[in-house]
Amino acid sequence: MAKKEQKSKTSQRKEQRKREQDYIRELETRIEEYNPKNSNAVFFKDLPISNATLRGLKEASFVKLTEIQKNSIPISLKGYDVLGAAKTGSGKTLAFLIPVLEKLYRENWTEFDGLGALIISPTRELAIQIYEVLLKIGSRTSFSAGLVIGGKDVKFESERISRINILIGTPGRILQHMDQAVGLNLNNLQMLVLDEADRCLDMGFKKTLDAIVNNLPISRQTLLFSATQSQSLDDLARLSLTDYKSIGTLDIVKENETGASATPETLQQSYIDVPLQDKLDTLFSFIKTHLKNKMIIFLSSSKQVHFVYETFRKLQPGISLMHLHGRQKQKARTETLDKFSRAQQVCLFATDVVARGIDFPSVDWVVQVDCPEDVDTYIHRVGRCARYGKQGKSLIMLTPTEEAGFLKRLASKKIEPKKLVIKQSKKRSIKPQLQSILFQDPELKYLGQKAFISYVKSIYIQKDKEVFKFDELPVEEYANSLGLPGAPKIKIKGMKSIERAKQKKNASRSLMALSKMNEDGEPENIDKSTDEAKQETKVRTKYDKMFERKNQTILSEHYLNITKQQANDDEDDDFMTIKRQDHKLVEEELPDLIVPTSKRSQKKALSKKASLSSKGNATKMVFDDDGQAHPIYELEGEEEFINKGSAEDQKKEFLAKETEVMNEVDIEDKQVAKEKKQEKKRKRLEMLRKEIEDEYAEEYGINEEPENEAFLGTGNLSDDMESDSDDDSRTKKEVSYKRNNESDYEGEYDDNIIEMEEPNTLEDLESLTAKLIGN
Repeated sequence: MAKKEQKSKTSQRKEQRKREQDYIRELETRIEEYNPKNSNAVFFKDLPISNATLRGLKEASFVKLTEIQKNSIPISLKGYDVLGAAKTGSGKTLAFLIPVLEKLYRENWTEFDGLGALIISPTRELAIQIYEVLLKIGSRTSFSAGLVIGGKDVKFESERISRINILIGTPGRILQHMDQAVGLNLNNLQMLVLDEADRCLDMGFKKTLDAIVNNLPISRQTLLFSATQSQSLDDLARLSLTDYKSIGTLDIVKENETGASATPETLQQSYIDVPLQDKLDTLFSFIKTHLKNKMIIFLSSSKQVHFVYETFRKLQPGISLMHLHGRQKQKARTETLDKFSRAQQVCLFATDVVARGIDFPSVDWVVQVDCPEDVDTYIHRVGRCARYGKQGKSLIMLTPTEEAGFLKRLASKKIEPKKLVIKQSKKRSIKPQLQSILFQDPELKYLGQKAFISYVKSIYIQKDKEVFKFDELPVEEYANSLGLPGAPKIKIKGMKSIERAKQKKNASRSLMALSKMNEDGEPENIDKSTDEAKQETKVRTKYDKMFERKNQTILSEHYLNITKQQANDDEDDDFMTIKRQDHKLVEEELPDLIVPTSKRSQKKALSKKASLSSKGNATKMVFDDDGQAHPIYELEGEEEFINKGSAEDQKKEFLAKETEVMNEVDIEDKQVAKEKKQEKKRKRLEMLRKEIEDEYAEEYGINEEPENEAFLGTGNLSDDMESDSDDDSRTKKEVSYKRNNESDYEGEYDDNIIEMEEPNTLEDLESLTAKLIGN
């Protein structure tokens, strides 16, 4: 029976595998016969794609095709390289994710085949969004997907990257895993996808992307998608695109020739002419009059975003405020994206890190406070609203020096925003409030200085000098508009150094480290002198970098004083310097010392041997190079140890010393125990004596201070008290004398009996005899 069941299961698996192979062959036939030009496809089910992908799309509420999806997906399914371009919000993400899933499905891809598709995104936020969309539409498939971006745990990613079929990430982190991850196999890669390809191919990611592409197999399919596509032959040759199909790029050119705009038709675009020093006043007034809207405010640098966000929080415009820029931790960036996506009435201050590809639902306004560097950046920014045919509005603030030049650039792409005039009744100045806030909060003043410097530098490095005129900037007026008392001094570097800094910012850390190695895998400074090599290879901590910078915090003057003091100390030739010389001690000013009262404590305090007896044998300590103390045997060399004798002899010697110390301590402990025992016995006898006296006094009615002096002795009360305190032996004799004569007091009291103190000397005996003869 078991064999029959096993055969039936085997036959079922074979039949199922055969049906899948037949279905895949049928699917490939449909793809070859499909002609997108003669097709009237409207829904995803009209395309030649698998049932698993269709079910995933339906469950994710993707039913109807967009123009870029309708034109590009059939071409990608046929195996051609694709260069795709379409307006923002037109569904480019599905245009490359569906071909990726279909390619791996038709190849019967499993986890043992390695990495099948690599998707590269220029920003972390866009990579996260692509990954989330892939999880939704690929829920019915058996492929594994992974996300690798900066700010995440590299070790966690490396342990799982070997089992990934579809990998999504940013260029820097992908290159890092290619250099470090052992299990990452790229030999069987089927597809390479570049989302926002023009950004991935620019100078910032050039070296990183070249290093990635050089490690990929040439026989692969490549898909490039963006809203503003680059068709540079050099860029395409770097990616091995020779026989490719352009989708959407020619359509955009035709639309431009016929007068159509490169932006969505449902987008209402406008601009206002604002002097640089009035931008923050205008922005605050705009927010106050649009409290029921969801808006994104774009600024040119992260320092400006941080400053405007913190100051507007103090001013409380009456709407929820958020900020997002590239210098934040990844966790904070992800949380901000999630909160902004779910909010309805909110204002987000952001840099261009969210200008590309991010799908924010129901954004009402996109406000560009700072002019973008080019028209492509403008198109990507305004594309965050009016997505998928919905309504949206955009506003850009242009200074008088930027207005003519940038409007001319927009007109070349058939973009003609309408000019708006600000109503003076709605305008409000916040300059006095900003000055007050910065005066009270030094940290905000520091942020204001950084924001000012970053904006001026951003204008200086712009390539389009017809739009961005650095020499005509009203720096003093702009500084006053930020609440600063004056314009901070700025040190402008050369253009070449700025370009190198820009490339270094986007370059991979691992690639930079490898570039510093020579052919033998050693640092380049290996041939230099020892001092120079040590100086160049010295590890610089964040504190070293902090002290090297000026104006690094609000306490910059304090830090400069510290570094100045350190410099003065370094200039001193002496190895050790005396910082204080008034070390004379005045005995009258010293506190009183507590002298031990007991003889045993005094002896232990004055005797070195007695003080060390309870601590065992003294141990000699030796300090190492780092200043740490160790017992001498820890740092003792092998030769020194052998010279002292055999290990057994040293052990016996050590035990003998410890035994001697313990014997001395035992003698002292026995003496202490004996004294304690005697003291305890004395106290017990004293208590017994008092009890006998109390019983006798109660029986014969004697008061505590009896009138009969002969009962107590020959002396008075004060003499007896002194004798008790000064002579313990006398007290013991009296107690024993009375205890021996207790039998004399049994029965009735006899008046003829006279009690006298026991004579101790010859004089006492003669006195007693005289008294008895006299009586």
